[in-house]
Amino acid sequence: MSVVIVNYNAGNVQSVIHALNRLGVEPVLSADKEVIQAADKVIFPGVGEASTAMRFLKDKQLDIVIKDLNQPVFGVCLGLQLLCSHTEENDTECLGIFDIKVKKFEPRLKVPQMGWNTLTQMDSRLFNDLPSDPYVYFVHSYYAEVSDETIAVTDYINPFSAALHKDNFYALQAHPEKSGKVGEKILSNFLEL
Repeated sequence: MSVVIVNYNAGNVQSVIHALNRLGVEPVLSADKEVIQAADKVIFPGVGEASTAMRFLKDKQLDIVIKDLNQPVFGVCLGLQLLCSHTEENDTECLGIFDIKVKKFEPRLKVPQMGWNTLTQMDSRLFNDLPSDPYVYFVHSYYAEVSDETIAVTDYINPFSAALHKDNFYALQAHPEKSGKVGEKILSNFLEL
């Protein structure tokens, strides 16, 4: 099985590579359209700022490539947000896979949310064989609203989409590569889709 991690200069791909290595997978890190299109599975991780990331994707025409993918695609953290239609972060138009707005947390608690929180209302094969209300690791100041495409919810300041699914696109706001055995199982479940 070939797994490609989209390389768009948006953060911690090394920890994603190491997490996949622990599962016996040797992923390819690439911004090459043909390599991404030929992969069995595509992971779209990210840490950073949305408008800069979208500018890079558009400059490389990766925005078009990602939207046209037919194999399973897994957005992580910023990757989830960029798969949505729009983010309040620098008023940025995103890829529009999920027709969802990404909003900034109101700072009633510490922002960004940084640390462990639970997944609830899990409804997807992505969460097969997980305990109820498992803990995963988050670092984010923006969140995707709850919608019909929400497959897991987390509550921090307000309920938000911890995970999304539409067609072949899956996304997780938390970092599976930093979420211990639970995160490893989520990655493994994605690879088995």
